[in-house]
Amino acid sequence: MNEKKVTLTIDGIQVVARADATIMEAAEIAGLCIPRLCYHSRLSEAGACRVCIVEVEGMKNFVPSCCTRVAEGMVVRTNSPDLLKARRDIVELLLDNHPEDCQTCARNGDCELQTLAQQFGIRERLYQGERKHFPVDISSASIVRDPDKCILCGKCVRVCSEIQGVNALSFSHRGFRTNVGPAFDLPAAESVCVNCGQCTLFCPTGALTERDDTEKVWQALSDPSKVVVVQIAPAVRVALGEPFGFQPGTDLTGQTVAALRRLGFDRVFDTQFSADLTIMEEAHELLHRLAHGGKLPMFTSCSPAWIKFCEHFHPDFLENLSTCKSPQQMMGALIKTYYARKQGLEAASIYSVSIMPCTAKKFEAARPEMKASSFQDVDAVLTTRELARMIKQAGLKFSELKPEEFDDPLGESTGAATIFGVTGGVLEAALRTAYEAATGKELERVDFNQVRGFEGIREAEIDLDGTRIKVAVVHGLANTHRLLTEIRAGQRHYHFVEVMTCPGGCLGGGGQPRPPQGTEPLDRSFYQKRAAGIYTIDSRKIIRQSHKNPQIKQIYAEFLGTPLGEKSHHLLHTHYHHRTPKGFASIREEIFNL
Repeated sequence: MNEKKVTLTIDGIQVVARADATIMEAAEIAGLCIPRLCYHSRLSEAGACRVCIVEVEGMKNFVPSCCTRVAEGMVVRTNSPDLLKARRDIVELLLDNHPEDCQTCARNGDCELQTLAQQFGIRERLYQGERKHFPVDISSASIVRDPDKCILCGKCVRVCSEIQGVNALSFSHRGFRTNVGPAFDLPAAESVCVNCGQCTLFCPTGALTERDDTEKVWQALSDPSKVVVVQIAPAVRVALGEPFGFQPGTDLTGQTVAALRRLGFDRVFDTQFSADLTIMEEAHELLHRLAHGGKLPMFTSCSPAWIKFCEHFHPDFLENLSTCKSPQQMMGALIKTYYARKQGLEAASIYSVSIMPCTAKKFEAARPEMKASSFQDVDAVLTTRELARMIKQAGLKFSELKPEEFDDPLGESTGAATIFGVTGGVLEAALRTAYEAATGKELERVDFNQVRGFEGIREAEIDLDGTRIKVAVVHGLANTHRLLTEIRAGQRHYHFVEVMTCPGGCLGGGGQPRPPQGTEPLDRSFYQKRAAGIYTIDSRKIIRQSHKNPQIKQIYAEFLGTPLGEKSHHLLHTHYHHRTPKGFASIREEIFNL
């Protein structure tokens, strides 16, 4: 079926576009980039910022190009003198109600408002008067919200609602007092926010940023009484190079290890080791549930934002969650027990840091359940963005560092662990081990291509030597909500389900480097490059199944005993609980007493 087309003229260029296209989309065909702040191709149209206005012949007023449809014979101008002046006025008004702290803002040099000010040649503030002021919300372990820097574009509201289905953010009040934040003006820590950080990827300014923990890590590195140990997640190694000019997906594992040593870390371990450990425990947990009638489907539990989402919105599925901790928390527990014992160290003297693609990992590390070592197992979590800043602060020439190897005994990993960084990877890694554990036979091919891809929900049926199990992969919490609703209604039936909070999995995590301006977050081709890097690392590994990792065999022989055994249960497993936002109960009482 042929798609209906229309022909229009934009700045004297004849353009053929879809009949339902916007003027902004048609302008892209003509090689024109119309300025914008509130627009995103994967979000609903808002027309809020008005920076994208254009002139349409026959229309009295300027119109927003992001939500105005093309029409046959339409004549559009995008850069007339009056139009450029109007856009400049809009940006000047935004700036004049914006804090004057660019030099100290976390988004300095990476701010879309700043870029537009430079583009329009704005060099002074012309308008004086009252400015809005709201307190900064630092209650969250993961995200800082500075409403004074908010330009009310609504991107964060839409991504939280439309992509994640959480609805933790919304507009409140009116006029000059309009604000974006959690319901009832609650602090983020008392809301349903799951700490995923997707809002920090979409925010065009410094209104939403990750909680910066670099200073406390610098302090630990300078403390001679501390042994500072660090671990690196799989998705970090294919994204860390982006702030230094490398293409997405470039494998910089060795350079990252070298950089961390130059920063002063005493030991550099690989989170992929504990990802292999996670597979050993999770695959055996799945087989145990299949054999003994445990709660099915079993859901993966590596994504802390998904766990909090389940606790808030789907507590009836809590028993379906795997009891396995995430690789970050397994590694944290082992560093302060197994590693401490081998090195003759007191756990109290170890400062454990993790480098993660995820802002929710900061929240996870602070959970009261994560103290298997009798201390906080992971003392600080840095996002990929934070590590990039530290490398720049130290003046390291990252591109010139020679690759180095991880430290033993927690530094060896398999290809199965690497693919944890992409949607479908945890499930595929578990199947590689579960098949051989269940059948006692070698897999002919370790690649399960049927669970790979970027569709929101993917399902497959796997033959474990005569026993067929139905599995599913889902990423993005709005997709997860739909899947859970259909499972609850009996419309879908599975044995094992992998859930990843962020689109694309960890490679699209809220703590990853923001795509360059002009490349939108959630751009599939951009994330596919990171995914390709992960799959390339996996394919080049000599060992690609977790149970074949010699260091994994060693730690079970020396320390843990057996998968699902008493010691591994204590250190590597946990529990979750129904979670009601702290402020909601009192608010309900107040409402009902009116």
